[in-house]
Amino acid sequence: MKKAVIATGGKQYIVTEGLTLNVELLGDESKVSFTPLLVINGDTVTVGTPEVKGATVTAEVVEKEILEDKVLAIRYKAKKRVRKVHGHRQHKSVIKITKIS
Repeated sequence: MKKAVIATGGKQYIVTEGLTLNVELLGDESKVSFTPLLVINGDTVTVGTPEVKGATVTAEVVEKEILEDKVLAIRYKAKKRVRKVHGHRQHKSVIKITKIS
């Protein structure tokens, strides 16, 4: 079974063929390709410096834009009447890995 490590959105993901991921928001493309940082093919491990030359990971975008759960940031000072609540929902894309070559 082939596995690879890809980097997108400042994060690294271990992927296999057929895996569905939520990654940082991508552009308007329907297909995306990544150059892997590491490829595992059975017992053979290929480590890139920084990327593996000649290897690609292709993926199709299942959903272009979804919103994650809301994260609340609260500022509170006791006895000072300071209470501030801020909310944030991160935009994500859903991709499905189609091929590791």
